[in-house]
Amino acid sequence: MKNKRNNKRINFLLISLCFLLCALSVAPPVLSAQAKGQDLRYRLKWLFNIGAAGDIYADKAGYFARQGLRVTVREGGPERNAINELELGRAEFGVASADQVIRALDKGAHLVVLAQIFQVNPMQWIYRADQPEIRRLNDLRGRKIGITFGGNDETIMRTLLTKAGIREKEVELRGVRFDFTPFYRRKVEIWPVYRNTQGVILTDKLAKEGEQVRFFNPAAFGVNFVANSVVASEKMTKEHPQVVKKFLTALLQGWEAAMNPAEEAKVLAAVQELDKSTDELTMKKQLASTRELVLADAKKIGAVDVPAWQQTEAIMLQAGRIKRSVQVEKYLRKR
Repeated sequence: MKNKRNNKRINFLLISLCFLLCALSVAPPVLSAQAKGQDLRYRLKWLFNIGAAGDIYADKAGYFARQGLRVTVREGGPERNAINELELGRAEFGVASADQVIRALDKGAHLVVLAQIFQVNPMQWIYRADQPEIRRLNDLRGRKIGITFGGNDETIMRTLLTKAGIREKEVELRGVRFDFTPFYRRKVEIWPVYRNTQGVILTDKLAKEGEQVRFFNPAAFGVNFVANSVVASEKMTKEHPQVVKKFLTALLQGWEAAMNPAEEAKVLAAVQELDKSTDELTMKKQLASTRELVLADAKKIGAVDVPAWQQTEAIMLQAGRIKRSVQVEKYLRKR
């Protein structure tokens, strides 16, 4: 009797399991949180500061929420690379410079560039006004120039030197870090900065010492190296196009509002919640500088400068930073 009861139980369990498997095979797939537009993760390129004003404001002013999105905006940095996080599934959207994107494509990554935030690269060089003005590239000859070895500023500067026909031994290239002491002490004449952040701080600091400064902008000499852009995985754009559209709409609305002088007080307050180390007056100057870089040439905010991307790729290929042409234009979403 006991064996019969056991056999009945086993048969009942087998039949139940069959019904369960059949139900699963015909049930519609459950949408992921990303497909529903919930709990999206957005990794910035660097720490919270005025250079991410539009990203921060899109969140704080409710632009994401109006699109039905919950977006966590996270700081970036050397150990928090946006592209790596996209590939590992730890973020749905990120911010990266063109050289990062192109290197990743060279290694086989599947990315799409959704928007280009900065129309002019904020990476420039600062130098004192009492030094010879750089009016031509030949004026770099014989100067002590700071570069971040391995950084995109090194690639840009070497491109400029090559364009001018200046050999490396005709200049003095000095490796730099976050310590500005060599610049203050005039051991390095021309120092790489982000014009809208560090550039403002150094300008103010030297002004207090009675010194004026100038900026050397590679774009003025025909070298357009694209900076911060918004990226997503190819998979994300194909599987969740409506989420991508809503995210991009909200983000660019946030940037447009953040660049509007009428919104300045609200924008500064939003950024100051996250960047408590920068005083309000400095941040106000940084925001004005950021406007100039984002709104340059009266282009639509987020417009992708295809020729500049192609030039960036050509520079990297010539410099040996990538092994092959990736035809970056194929991965750009034109606006």
